[in-house]
Amino acid sequence: MASAIFLGGTAVVLAGLTWFARWAKGRGSGGGLAGAVAAYEEAYRPTSHHAHQEQRSAADRQAEAGSPDDL
Repeated sequence: MASAIFLGGTAVVLAGLTWFARWAKGRGSGGGLAGAVAAYEEAYRPTSHHAHQEQRSAADRQAEAGSPDDL
């Protein structure tokens, strides 16, 4: 009986967290958290931060390049 209550409670918590993640993603929230993680990586994991910056700049270069059809 106790294990059923534990599993039910775990399922409710996971469902709530899933709902919250979808709600936050739909609102576009999370910018502050991304900034905090970026600051942490810059301070304590400089190679990871550098790789992230390279990926962002590569994505920006691809977006700016356009397509051959634009000519």
